[in-house]
Amino acid sequence: MVLMKFLRELRSVLNLTVLVAGLGYFVDLFDITLFGVVRAASLRDIGITSPEEVLSKGILIYNCQMVGMMVGGLLWGVLADKRGRLSVMFGSILLYSFANLANAFAWDVTSYAVFRFLGGVGLAGELGAAITLVAESLPKEKRGLGTTIVATLGMLGIVAAAFVGQHLNWKVAYFTGGIMGIALLFARFKVSESELFTKKTDPSRANPLLLLQGNRFLKYICCILIGVPIYFTTGILFTFAPELTAGLNVQGTVTAGNAILYGSIGLTIGDLLAGLFSQWLKSRKRAVALNLVGGFLLMLVYGLVPGLTSTMVYILSFLIGIMVGYWAVLVTMAAEQFGTNIRGTVATTVPNFVRGSAAIAASGFAVLKGHISVPAAALTVGSICFGLALIALTRIEETFHRDLDYEETGPDAATAPSTGPQAS
Repeated sequence: MVLMKFLRELRSVLNLTVLVAGLGYFVDLFDITLFGVVRAASLRDIGITSPEEVLSKGILIYNCQMVGMMVGGLLWGVLADKRGRLSVMFGSILLYSFANLANAFAWDVTSYAVFRFLGGVGLAGELGAAITLVAESLPKEKRGLGTTIVATLGMLGIVAAAFVGQHLNWKVAYFTGGIMGIALLFARFKVSESELFTKKTDPSRANPLLLLQGNRFLKYICCILIGVPIYFTTGILFTFAPELTAGLNVQGTVTAGNAILYGSIGLTIGDLLAGLFSQWLKSRKRAVALNLVGGFLLMLVYGLVPGLTSTMVYILSFLIGIMVGYWAVLVTMAAEQFGTNIRGTVATTVPNFVRGSAAIAASGFAVLKGHISVPAAALTVGSICFGLALIALTRIEETFHRDLDYEETGPDAATAPSTGPQAS
């Protein structure tokens, strides 16, 4: 009976908007992940052969992509509140699809970094616009399920990238991502704009500077900090798994492709479980808190337990992926914290600043590994990321029962209408 009820609820939110948003996020995460999988092979093909340079140039290019996503997050976020969610979904996928194709023609580190930066700008608009559109299109008791489906479909893009990147030439893999994105553009024409957005009569009320007023800025920063452990995990523990495990004297060879593959399978399952768990608890905050504690403990096992084998590292990557798979809950929670006139800005910039935080984490990791061991550097950065996330989680409101039909108007945060109990 419980299963049948769940399946009926799931079927009730599977509309065209949810499916197109989910497939768009699939292509988005396919491209984001692909560089980590083909990093070594692609850099060797353009003349970077020493292991030290493969690591250092890889970090440089990765950081360029993440900086692009932070820049794009600001650009697309403002446009989402002024021009609409659909405009951003269309423009962002067009840019990152062509940038993906351009990656296949990179001839040196500079060109590669430029193409990844442009791809990052394009990728920045997809998730926030998709989550905002879905959240505003569904009733409050079902929007968590809708955004969970979007994120779960998206996480499958990580799995696909890990598989494609390991079995196809890196140039062909980039072509695959670009073609998928262009093909998806045609489905976007059948999706309607959010009714909550179209009810607004004055686009000038979409003022991103409202985020800097009252207690909104602190709430906004907290939303970003809560997501930082996700990209620390994917950007360091998975992407640089070969270098990490070499310092841990792991038995057997660990590849970045396999670490990303097993970790991303865990992320996909974790995203689904976190969303369902949030629905069952009727609380976003409690679900995320349990994920953070579990992820932190598993990270300590990864970095401190001696005698690990490559198989055990892959199992740990899978389990850590499950624990940090709260991406859908995070972005939904961030979108629910703010009114309609700045919700697009928040939902687009928060995930991209979270992604961009990986550049800060990777840079800190790169500096620390010059003074302490590689595993110790990773554990230090990871402990900071998880600690800040847990503190930030205590500073935001529970929004599970919140009605999203309101706007931010003054220096103090607007009082959001609510029709249910508020979990602490």
